Amino acid sequence: MKTPASIGALRLRRILETSLYADDLDQAEAFYKSVLGLNLFAKEEGRHLFFKFGDQMLLIFNPVKTIEESEVAPHGARGPGHVAFTVSMSEMDGWIEELKGKGVAIEKDVQWPKGGRSLYFRDPAGNCLELASPLVWGIEDGSSPSKTP
Repeated sequence: MKTPASIGALRLRRILETSLYADDLDQAEAFYKSVLGLNLFAKEEGRHLFFKFGDQMLLIFNPVKTIEESEVAPHGARGPGHVAFTVSMSEMDGWIEELKGKGVAIEKDVQWPKGGRSLYFRDPAGNCLELASPLVWGIEDGSSPSKTP
């Protein structure tokens, strides 16, 4: 049964946005647009890139700018972050060819013992990106029979 996280009557429904950090936003923009096919939703030169897909947002920030915020709470990170994008099992081999064709090295290709598969690679800022079948968490991916990890 799917239930949102809750405290009393209060409930968390889903993750709305995920943030990664990159010092070179021009390089990050080119990568996320050309390699992953994301569409730029908003941009502030030298500060951030916002990519929207469906009802979720991927935010790429320059940590030097966001650590000195005045409008919102200061935030930033150093070192590689991580985000996983949902990909169906039936698309994994296609993604391998797509990434290799664009010169992106795949660090790991993991077949999980209880179901699902993950591909790991890096963006230009060193962030660890993952393409993962939802089966790794026991969630149907629409193309494969369900296996519960």
